[in-house]
Amino acid sequence: MSRKRKRQSRILTTPESQSSAPASGSKRLLGREFNPDYSYVIKDLRRIGALAGTFFVVLVVLSFFLR
Repeated sequence: MSRKRKRQSRILTTPESQSSAPASGSKRLLGREFNPDYSYVIKDLRRIGALAGTFFVVLVVLSFFLR
């Protein structure tokens, strides 16, 4: 199983940005955006799909031999 990691969210601010209000009214993280990495999930889903397909084919083949 994969290890779980705790993520800390940090708001990056500079002295200039603290004194002035943002023009658009929405606060954005400076220089960082939320970009999760789900490559391990895609790998796991492919592996599950391959195993399910293999087992399904094995069941169909066995059904012909058992009749």
